[in-house]
Amino acid sequence: MVSEEHWIVAGAGLTGCLAAVRLARRGIEIDLVEKRPDLRVADDDHGRSINLALSTRGLDALARVGLDERIRQDGIPMRGRMMHAIDGALTFQAYGPRPEHAILSVSRDGLNIALLDAVAAEANITARYEHAVVAVDIDTAIVTVEDADGRQYDIDADAVLGADGAYSRVRSHLQRSPRFSYEHDYLEHGYKELTIPPAPEGTHRIDPHALHIWPRGSHMMIALPNPDGSFTCTLFWPFDGEVGFDSVRDGDAAITTFERQFPDALDLMPDLADEYVTNPTSTLVTIRCRPWYHLDKVLLVGDASHAVVPFYGQGANAALEDVTILCDELDRHEGDRATAFASFYDARKPDADALADLAIDNFVEMRDRVTSRWFLARKRLKNLLAATMPSRFEPLYTMVTFSRRPYAEAVAKAGRQDRVLTVVGAIVLAVVALIVALAVVVGA
Repeated sequence: MVSEEHWIVAGAGLTGCLAAVRLARRGIEIDLVEKRPDLRVADDDHGRSINLALSTRGLDALARVGLDERIRQDGIPMRGRMMHAIDGALTFQAYGPRPEHAILSVSRDGLNIALLDAVAAEANITARYEHAVVAVDIDTAIVTVEDADGRQYDIDADAVLGADGAYSRVRSHLQRSPRFSYEHDYLEHGYKELTIPPAPEGTHRIDPHALHIWPRGSHMMIALPNPDGSFTCTLFWPFDGEVGFDSVRDGDAAITTFERQFPDALDLMPDLADEYVTNPTSTLVTIRCRPWYHLDKVLLVGDASHAVVPFYGQGANAALEDVTILCDELDRHEGDRATAFASFYDARKPDADALADLAIDNFVEMRDRVTSRWFLARKRLKNLLAATMPSRFEPLYTMVTFSRRPYAEAVAKAGRQDRVLTVVGAIVLAVVALIVALAVVVGA
């Protein structure tokens, strides 16, 4: 495809890189602007990046640029949750009713590097690392950037794609325009990354084909496997309270708290005290805004438009899927960028809002509900129905994680199914109660 267009893509993270490659292959000239150094030669984000759980949406998006197999080779399939009780008891909960229902644990940096390699292979892309976005003229698509030496200059383009994350500079300029709505909501919890190192022989110390969760009601820890035998652990604690980042301030206090809260994990984490002090504590934010575009000049994608907390494992998957849907809309409205931008927003905004709600609700599920007998019984029933009536019943998690059904549509279908389950459950309980009552009468 040949195009005379020139776009600026702000942000060389996962979404920006994938978008740059897809757009370049449409014949569009791309300036990829990134404030950080090239990740392939300088890694300055250690301790701030949660491991990714890639699933159908993200893998489909990567397949469209030929990267899915490379990522599969580097990732580890996780087939379910392994729950760690405080007494060390383990309970496995499969992700879905079919064996192929597994999500892929991958390194965020590893995936970003693969995408940066793809960027470097495209002649239509000029990558400008250590270039910060200073200003965006949203009416003309002129972007002022500042290089590592403090020199500022303008880049003139036909369109600007803001893929520069939750604290997007591109979005900050859209926020100054009339009728632009923006809200952000921080959880009372933050997160800190820790490590379970490999065993001396280089193997995993716990099951590598599960996402491990230590649910403790008000807080939790999770662990995702890495190919080198280690696990990346993420500690989700409130900032306030006895078990909280503001009260557990040093390594000794962390060890004491882990002895009470995560005793089986403590035995696997020899560097806990040092990592707890050294690794940063980060916040968890949900961002909603509207609209995501201005005329045919500016469009937001990924976290810049819909950042979500990480508890459904869909943040990166959704951001990568944004690129797929954007390119579909550009195909549908070829030559009419303004309509393509508006159509992308109309199609994607309800899904982004639905996912934001799902992610917050799943946090409560992961830290608390997964230990409930009622929750587990209901989950087993849903999996049984999905296995016996796959054309009629699909668990919400299956629809979200192992299909490309729009998020909002999946939530709506799950709601209908839950209402049916509630009615059926009430009928079953009524029948059982009637049988018991009759037995009592006959026995009398």
